[in-house]
Amino acid sequence: MKARRLRKLGKAILAAAMVLVASISTASAAEQEPKPRTLFTNVHVFDGVHEKRIENANVLVEGNLIKQVSTTAISADGATVIDGGGRTLMPGLIDVHWHTYYANIPVSILQKSDMSEVAILGLLGAKETLMRGFTTVRDIGGNPFAVKKFADAGTFPGPRMYISGAPIGQTGGHFDLGAYSDVPRNPGDSLPYWQRNGLLGVADGVTEVTKLARANLRQGATQLKIAGGGGVTSLYDPLDVQEYTFEEIKAVVDVARAFNTYVAAHIFTDEAIQNAVRAGVKSIEHGNLIEDKKTLKMMKKNGVWLSAQPILDDEDGLTFEDPVATAKFKKVTEGTSRNYEQAKQMGVKIAFGTDLLFNPEASAKQGKMLAKMKRWFTPFEALKMATSNNAELVKMVGPRDPYPEGPLGVIEEGAYADMILVDGNPLEDLDLVADSDTNFVVIMKDGTIYKNALQ
Repeated sequence: MKARRLRKLGKAILAAAMVLVASISTASAAEQEPKPRTLFTNVHVFDGVHEKRIENANVLVEGNLIKQVSTTAISADGATVIDGGGRTLMPGLIDVHWHTYYANIPVSILQKSDMSEVAILGLLGAKETLMRGFTTVRDIGGNPFAVKKFADAGTFPGPRMYISGAPIGQTGGHFDLGAYSDVPRNPGDSLPYWQRNGLLGVADGVTEVTKLARANLRQGATQLKIAGGGGVTSLYDPLDVQEYTFEEIKAVVDVARAFNTYVAAHIFTDEAIQNAVRAGVKSIEHGNLIEDKKTLKMMKKNGVWLSAQPILDDEDGLTFEDPVATAKFKKVTEGTSRNYEQAKQMGVKIAFGTDLLFNPEASAKQGKMLAKMKRWFTPFEALKMATSNNAELVKMVGPRDPYPEGPLGVIEEGAYADMILVDGNPLEDLDLVADSDTNFVVIMKDGTIYKNALQ
């Protein structure tokens, strides 16, 4: 009996070993399967860094990375070949002040709908963002973690996303959408609906801001966003006010540093910006009302970015039912040109973003916003800003980077294969980026082609 049991046990062990060997062999075979390849030929490459294009080049993509960039022929048997026909191949665009949810919903949804509708519209809008050539965004307020999950998996088209989570603001500050009479708040009451769902956050005092900052990071935020000053669309705060004390801002910065990442802050004015810089904030969102060069000197000295937007009171200007918001918007736009001109003169690092809000039709003009940068920058400066420069900013998240495999915003060996084939030369005509439907003939993200109008 004992010998028979031993024989049965031996057979079982042998069978299990054979299954294990077979599974390892299958896995090894899968690993050895050649990665899909795409070869772009006959293209002029703007690499995101240098003003002069690489003429008559070829670019080989293997899997999701750029394998080779060469001015000589590349042998790539079995690759999908795209003849660029002398067009410009450039890196995918990056918008560092984008709101996946806010950009794709009308403001009425905040009054009459729920988070399900917000999420659906955000998911659909993410595809449109990608199809405008923006292959990466820094979502600087909101919680589109599910949208990012689908986009990263390739389940649904969308850009790469660096998400801040619920933007953090004080009572009576830029992110407080509570009813006018809803004060004082009872600590025993549940959070308002949009705060419960992470669309925005309100916290006061070191303890509470620390807790909310940690909650955002727990959800997977790559950087944190606060409101350090008054806003245009908010109800209770004039533009000139300073929001959050030094201690409160420093508490959020300390939480971010503990997670090896950084804090961005919505602010317009000198005093509020200087307070935030002293507390350790690394990205100033807006800054349109900077008047004192001391502010820009502080930012430059401390390596703080100016994440500005070409907001103008023109045919694309925002409209508001509230006359107070309209007046605040006009005041902000009056400072836009001065903001860019002074920061450029002082050598402050400038990033490109759009901050398009609560109007899907306006959000569709994302590329047009980039074209407006020609008022203050050469086409090369604007395109470099929206590619390799913006990539430098989003990569400040360090080990929190959800895309650590390669560089972004450049066309070079080892970089992510996020690229646009442009019908024309945007380094000579920046307006080409305003009409992605017509001028972006191929859009690739992560090695996958999402648009090919040449077929």
